Amino acid sequence: MIDKRVIEQVISEQFEELKKLEREPLVSRPEEDRIELESTMAQVVIGVRRSGKSTLCYSMLKSKGVNFAYVNFDDERFLDMTAADLNIVLEVLYKIYGDFNYLFLDEVQNVTGWHLFVNRLLRSRMRVFVTGSNAKLLSGELATHLTGRHDEIELYPFSFRDYCMATGVSIDSPTTKSVAFRRAAFDVYLKQGGFPELLHEKNKTSYISKLVDNILKRDIEQRHKLRYPHAFESMAHHLLNVVPHVVVENDLAHNFGIKSSHTVAKYIDYLKEAYLLIGLKKYSQKSIQRVYDEKVYAVDVAMMDARADAFASDNLGWHLETLVYIELLRRNGPKEQDIYYYKNDKGIETDFVVCKGNKALELYQVCYDLSSEKTRTREINSLLTGAKATRCNNLYIITDFQSETITHDGRTIKIVPAHEWLLNE
Repeated sequence: MIDKRVIEQVISEQFEELKKLEREPLVSRPEEDRIELESTMAQVVIGVRRSGKSTLCYSMLKSKGVNFAYVNFDDERFLDMTAADLNIVLEVLYKIYGDFNYLFLDEVQNVTGWHLFVNRLLRSRMRVFVTGSNAKLLSGELATHLTGRHDEIELYPFSFRDYCMATGVSIDSPTTKSVAFRRAAFDVYLKQGGFPELLHEKNKTSYISKLVDNILKRDIEQRHKLRYPHAFESMAHHLLNVVPHVVVENDLAHNFGIKSSHTVAKYIDYLKEAYLLIGLKKYSQKSIQRVYDEKVYAVDVAMMDARADAFASDNLGWHLETLVYIELLRRNGPKEQDIYYYKNDKGIETDFVVCKGNKALELYQVCYDLSSEKTRTREINSLLTGAKATRCNNLYIITDFQSETITHDGRTIKIVPAHEWLLNE
């Protein structure tokens, strides 16, 4: 049991931090609208560390003007906390906040048995809002113990729209000046990514390095007690250097001295559960074939080459492909639509296939610069090959600056600059 005085000290400090947040301007993000304030089900916001989950929930609760209490379990003084301590936490919250019917639990997956506490609160008609940085612990325990009693909202770092709002750049003004400012903002966003705190950090490399290190050591190595932590870290940094990349477990096991491909597969699952990497499965009409040749992407472009000692090249094409994939996840996840990549036996590949069940709805090819005729022909052929295989006619090529609509082999292809596409759903 943790000393009650320690619990009270921590929650009191967090209460003071929350009061300071009231004076800061906050960016209203679209995901706020997906949180059901009066739902009798737990509202669960999941995503990578520092993506703005806490701020999102706080912003929503403050905008609704309700009395709520808050506790963040991502504190070293709560390291040994278990479900047995949570009733004391509740008592201290009532002491500090007074009466409340809305409870915000931040990074609650750090507490063993947390789901039992949440279940009890839900039975008492408490409105509960939960955030966490581990998809397996949250989703797995929720599915087991809170079946039908939770809603999940995935949150990624700032979208380009969020980034413009946070930096005061107009997202819809048609003036030449505003268009130029959006273009300039996109150039920064393409390299820097969307972690909200990076907007105010001078040493961005140090920030990203510490963030990645925290995810690897605290969220994965400590939690799962990995047998090969050094090999795991080397493999993780390698994958961040080469993403987007198809995972070949046997090669990774050999290259990093890991005992088996099965262990590598588990390590990659841990990286995805912590939202450091995001998987992309290969398109096939046969579900069994979708489990092979998975690609992985970084959750944000900053993870790719902004880390200390990163060996990734500053490849803007890879950055752009990553931004497009994460934006497709933002748009299609709430609609329960899936995203794949297509690749045929000849190695011709379409970057993204958006599906509802087995029906392909949209196809996307991403190319930073289409000005070369050879590149243009290759990218159009790749998109058309995927279109024929999936029987889909909603075709897009996302570029850095080119814009036009073309017809090829009877199919219309919209070529759209990324900074426009990202702002116009």
